Amino acid sequence: MLFALSTPVAFAALVASFLLGLVLRAVAIRIAARRLGFAHRGESITPRLREDVDPFGAVAAAIGGMGWGRQLSVDEIPRNRGRGRAAMVFLAGPLTCIVIGEILVAAYALAFSGDLLTFIGPADVLLGIDLPVGQTILLSLGVGLLSFGLLALIPIPPLDGFGVLHSALRRPGNGMQWMRLWFEDKNIGVLILLICCLFPLPYSFLLRILDALGLFFVRVWG
Repeated sequence: MLFALSTPVAFAALVASFLLGLVLRAVAIRIAARRLGFAHRGESITPRLREDVDPFGAVAAAIGGMGWGRQLSVDEIPRNRGRGRAAMVFLAGPLTCIVIGEILVAAYALAFSGDLLTFIGPADVLLGIDLPVGQTILLSLGVGLLSFGLLALIPIPPLDGFGVLHSALRRPGNGMQWMRLWFEDKNIGVLILLICCLFPLPYSFLLRILDALGLFFVRVWG
């Protein structure tokens, strides 16, 4: 997001999209966990700073374009209650952000014409797009939320996609345990993501990955 400092309105909207992504993810996960029997009905769905914000995810958002929330461990969502149900808890946050992000991008296309969307990708927006104020805010919020959700679906710890993959497997084998040991317990997953945020300059690997993942979701409205 620091790339967007030269366009203050875009920068503020992208920061807001990251914070909104954290809130939507946390609420969606807690609602899904309650509805699917993984949490008590009386448990609050209110976002909580210590439980929902990952400091490394915030750093990634600042230097790489988008970040992630605190990891939901597969140990917290036991597979013995149903692999599909467990996977849905992990999917709830990313899918909520993707859907709302797409609604905002569609609203932009309807309100301001989608011609621009034919030629740009998520990276152009995450770098700080310079449009009239209303267009900048709406497009930055939409693409920011979309990018937050798509990033979360990548199947490595600490991202939610790993929980989806682990839950979907009938019998997680030695390879999955090895991945948990190194990528989760030893934080290699976080290290890889941060490296992707930093190199190569000026456009990081993470930004290029988000651009590739989100290109269809933006241009479909063009």
